[in-house]
Amino acid sequence: MDIRNIKIQDFNYHLPDERIAKHPLQVRDACKLLVYHNSAPENILTCQFSDIPSLLPHNSMLVYNNTRVINARLRFRKPDTGAVVEIFCLEPDIPRDYAQSFQSTSECTWTCLVGNAKRWKASSLQMQIPLPDGNIANLTATRSIQTTSSFQIHFSWVTESEEPVTFATLLEVAGEIPIPPYLNRNTEECDSSDYQTVFSHIDGSVAAPTAGLHFTPEVLNKIDDKGIKRRELTLHVGAGTFQPVKSETIGGHPMHSEFISVERGLLCDLIEQIQANNPIIAVGTTSVRTLESLYYIGLTLHNDINTKNLIVPQWKPYESIGGTGAVDALKTIVNYLDNHNMSRYVGSTQIMIAPGYNFRIINGMITNFHQPQSTLLLLVSAFTKGNWRSIYDYALNNNYRFLSYGDASLLLE
Repeated sequence: MDIRNIKIQDFNYHLPDERIAKHPLQVRDACKLLVYHNSAPENILTCQFSDIPSLLPHNSMLVYNNTRVINARLRFRKPDTGAVVEIFCLEPDIPRDYAQSFQSTSECTWTCLVGNAKRWKASSLQMQIPLPDGNIANLTATRSIQTTSSFQIHFSWVTESEEPVTFATLLEVAGEIPIPPYLNRNTEECDSSDYQTVFSHIDGSVAAPTAGLHFTPEVLNKIDDKGIKRRELTLHVGAGTFQPVKSETIGGHPMHSEFISVERGLLCDLIEQIQANNPIIAVGTTSVRTLESLYYIGLTLHNDINTKNLIVPQWKPYESIGGTGAVDALKTIVNYLDNHNMSRYVGSTQIMIAPGYNFRIINGMITNFHQPQSTLLLLVSAFTKGNWRSIYDYALNNNYRFLSYGDASLLLE
């Protein structure tokens, strides 16, 4: 069967609005944790997330996403009418590097969504931003290129002070955390902390890797005490993660591209873990997508070691793949980094993981409960060998909380 012919309607289920968690629990690790094993699909258990250190397989390595959600939503008010035009920063264009863009002190250009764009008649909008040191920054947003769904927006700013002000500072002061649209509420002050994981420290996401929201310092300490390795990677989550599949079959759905960054040390640890036949557990679908993309990055570099600006296409896993193993693929990336005197691999992925996918790197995942007819639900179905519905029926029948601020699941081979 061609993977593109999978009907998205087969991944629909009824999710009552009252089951969507509008806020997290006050104690993060007090949420429910559903535990599922592919080897015993009938034995689904309910535990508490704080129990997870004792539930992870022996000699596991836990890999989580260290991305931090930025205050990506800027609201400009037109001086003549008072109409609000909302600019939602998606990803940097000039400079393309996230860190460089955030550290810009006079101008940068981003791909953005624009709300109320019809009210934006002039080429530019202005906003005065009071800074923590008492100075004022005058921020100008200028439209340049428009695509079917987004704009290229050039930001420029000046201040009355001689001290440079970074774009990161402007977003932190004037922007808002972009909480998921399905929460059907405005951003609240508590979201600034609630919508960040305890291990977030690399700015760039416009949505949280929500499986990581359940972790607390206490849980992490217990994981360390058990001798389970903890490693991190970076995938900056884009707004496309909320994009529903609108086509009848998944072949008509264009997967969004997301920035990934993986340190050489993690690649070496993954190789060692696989060679020792020890489990690799991904925290969240973003970590799953990044880790699984590494196999295809290594495969591509093996065929063309000079490949640059590599993007893993969404259908790459379903093409005819040679006999290269995961270890060899990861070693190819390490060799590539060494040959170019680089300490980390940076690229992008559009990978779509759907039923029929052959997992190359991970042996388990921690994830929340996802929207009906979503690509994330397709990923869960792929890992659970099509048993997603029994898992979700169990969660619905046992009063689990769903989506970003909801409860969690531990899915194992």
